[in-house]
Amino acid sequence: MGDKVGSLGRNVGNIADVMAMLMQTRTQIALSLSVAALLVAVPLRAQQASQPAADNDIRIGNVMPYTGPLAAFGTIGRAEAAYFDMVNARGGINGRKIRFVSVDDSSNPKAAMEQTRDLVEKQNVLLMFGSFGTPSNLAVRNYLNEKNVPQLFVASGDEEWARPKTYPWTMGWQPSFRAEGRIYANYIQVAYPDRKIAVLWQNDQFGRDLFRGLQEGLGDTAGRIVADLAFDASETRIEKQLGILKDSGAEILVFDGAPAIAARAIRVVAAMDWHPVFILDNASASIATALQPAGLQNSLGVISTSFLKDAGDASWRDDPHIKAWSDFMDQYFPDGGKDDINAMFGYAAADTLHQVLRQCGDDFSRENIMRQAASLKNYQSPIALPGIVINTGPKDFRPIKQMRLVQFDGNAWQPIGDVIESAFTAVREDN
Repeated sequence: MGDKVGSLGRNVGNIADVMAMLMQTRTQIALSLSVAALLVAVPLRAQQASQPAADNDIRIGNVMPYTGPLAAFGTIGRAEAAYFDMVNARGGINGRKIRFVSVDDSSNPKAAMEQTRDLVEKQNVLLMFGSFGTPSNLAVRNYLNEKNVPQLFVASGDEEWARPKTYPWTMGWQPSFRAEGRIYANYIQVAYPDRKIAVLWQNDQFGRDLFRGLQEGLGDTAGRIVADLAFDASETRIEKQLGILKDSGAEILVFDGAPAIAARAIRVVAAMDWHPVFILDNASASIATALQPAGLQNSLGVISTSFLKDAGDASWRDDPHIKAWSDFMDQYFPDGGKDDINAMFGYAAADTLHQVLRQCGDDFSRENIMRQAASLKNYQSPIALPGIVINTGPKDFRPIKQMRLVQFDGNAWQPIGDVIESAFTAVREDN
């Protein structure tokens, strides 16, 4: 990813000049290269709360799983990098260029902590944006809040990112996994009131939250869940679990896991000649990374949720924003898949941060960045579904609160009903 994934250059001379002026000595001091190197390593927070006056770049840090079992989600970071390339090509933000430094943690929380420290203390990023995953972001949350470094638009649907009293520097972006589970429960109760349910879920916070929401949404009818099994994110074979769930007599299968294992689950279910109503988590509702590898015919009828437009859906063919998306992909991310929902996710999240930075005017202090992030009013990403808007406030760190049920018709996702907001009414308040 070139300089987007690599280290950022630093203007050592400018920093040295500033430090020399502050020393106010009468003697001319020639700084050696070793001293200059030490100056470079001084964390931004130790110098100023905002961008150094001599540096017109807006430095943004990001941690992604470019390798490992969740590498499919690395497309999010690549799309964000491409988006900021586009912003820079158009003049940047108020005359400033964005320097996006995206690094790999392989979804390892310890690596995420090391990488985040490096980004903040050595590479002097102004904020962390869009880093992926619940465990990795939980690992760095205390550190970033202690340092007063914005942790914006976390790429995870955990409810932990919406606790402004306790963690005023951390904000999520997407709808919560728990609320998504409630949506599926509401749909099942209306469309399939008498069918038995089986659940195959990823054994981490992501999987537990969605499963919890499903149980809450079913309420007194949660006993319809006749079987549930968990699997580790590193697992590559789930035939045994699916065999057990099939034998339970379930007629609905709710799957909650990453795209690669989701593709395997869809393929295995078809090979077993089991035909449940297949409900797939939003994070894996990617035609490119889940449904195509599973086989489009095998994926026919799969149900999920969405809050972004699908570039592969013919109904959006003449939409000006999807045309702009297609042009963006051709010019700035030609190796990406236009039907990859992870690329669209990254584009939309980066667009939201772009709006926040535009609202900052000439004040790029960390405090003002958080103030503007908590001041989004009915903002709609150009590739969000109609009716889905972003609203935040000092006590509301849940930017996107709406979703729509969709079903795969063999070529594209088709909507089921209207945008759903009711599942988001029962949310935990910050302590």
